[in-house]
Amino acid sequence: MEWHHRSAEDLVTALRAGKVTAKELTEDAIARIERDDPATNAICVPDFDRARDAAHAADQALARGEDRPLLGVPVTVKESYDVAGLPTTWGLPEFRDFMPAEDAVQVSRLKAAGAVVLGKTNVPLGLQGLQSSNPAYGTTSNPWDRTRTPGGSSGGSAAALALGFGALSIGSDIGGSLRTPAHFCGVYGHKPTLGLVANRGMTPPDAPALPVDLDLAVVGPMARTARDLALLLDVMAGPDPLTYGKAHTLTLPPARHEHLRDFRVLVVDDHPCIPTGSAVRHAVDQVADVLVSHGAQVERNSPLLPDLKEAATLYTKLLFSGSVARFPVSALDELRTQAAALHPDDQGLDAARLRGMVMSHRDWMEANNLRERHRHAWRRLFTEFDVVLCPVTPTPAFPHDHNPDLLACRLDIDGVDHPFFDQLVWAGLATMPGLPATAAPAGRSPEGLPVGVQLIGPAFEDRTPIRLAELLEHQIGGFEPPPAAA
Repeated sequence: MEWHHRSAEDLVTALRAGKVTAKELTEDAIARIERDDPATNAICVPDFDRARDAAHAADQALARGEDRPLLGVPVTVKESYDVAGLPTTWGLPEFRDFMPAEDAVQVSRLKAAGAVVLGKTNVPLGLQGLQSSNPAYGTTSNPWDRTRTPGGSSGGSAAALALGFGALSIGSDIGGSLRTPAHFCGVYGHKPTLGLVANRGMTPPDAPALPVDLDLAVVGPMARTARDLALLLDVMAGPDPLTYGKAHTLTLPPARHEHLRDFRVLVVDDHPCIPTGSAVRHAVDQVADVLVSHGAQVERNSPLLPDLKEAATLYTKLLFSGSVARFPVSALDELRTQAAALHPDDQGLDAARLRGMVMSHRDWMEANNLRERHRHAWRRLFTEFDVVLCPVTPTPAFPHDHNPDLLACRLDIDGVDHPFFDQLVWAGLATMPGLPATAAPAGRSPEGLPVGVQLIGPAFEDRTPIRLAELLEHQIGGFEPPPAAA
């Protein structure tokens, strides 16, 4: 029997029943990586010897009757997570020899749950960008079309899942870094509610691994089924024990509904800052039609939806205010000069990026206060709706573009060029207010590329969008292996 594209839930059941061993699953995954990964470059740091040892230990534990959530299941982790004994570089060649002394808190939780870590997956340089290419490990390609990107910054994880290199992976997200690769590679990704999942050890190699309260950024699960997202989120969720102590636990509420007919969904497929490509619009419409056909309440407009232009501008400022924290003073002085030259009436996203990079703390506090008003508007919206259905990005996976000046890159949307970074507005819709959002496969483009949709839910009700993704999976299909995985 072939196991490489089976769900983690299926593998757990088979392992408990003695139908397969952790050693067999691990050897199968390693063989697939050694055979198929040279053409894709998803696994940048293999850890096969220790994976074999962990699989052997898992089989012994299973023989003793132990029962842990992921006991014996092969998984991968994003390169940016610390794994003791493996390098953490964030794609920066100068840190090739940096070896953290201890695991990131989420790697520790994976191992405590019994998972077998196969290795680390590739990322963009410094985790900056929507592609996965860096001078330390090279370029990761999309398994559906190797002339295209798998997305970033968790692109290696998405490509690995699509090719059957492990059943689960963990990534991170500030600008769609979980959701965009899932959308581009035809898998599932979930951006948890801000603060739900501890992030210690998902840390730049020259920074101490401390329990920091990040602004905007989260860590989260990736999988090939929606149920596996929930399984992995249960392993990951909860605060850092260094901050709250081991006795502190967090219980998420159940999904609001169990049937499609009970969901109230607001569909948003137009954005004032960037057009939606035809392939993505078709996928959103297809999902909306399925919801309607199964009796769900579906609306296309609501006065409760926060202003999308204001939300995108605010997100852009907050995002780029953090991007310059380590810039040299001379570079900041030049940015301040450029920002001062902007016309006061220039309210475009390019101007927002520049203003964000030179924000004073006072300006940031004003922006944060506006964010709180947006959060309250979302709370009101979620009294009338359960989920917002919208794009992840305006297009399917785009061709590799290795221009180091990301601000100069362009995105082709149905034959028209647009500023590359403008596509982040859809990711920012959930990121800026800290809401949970699930990326789920929803079909194929005319070129045969995966197309996903985004399901945004209420704060700390992560199970609601994941449950809707699961129900849709039964109706429109979910993950399908790319031809390269045959």
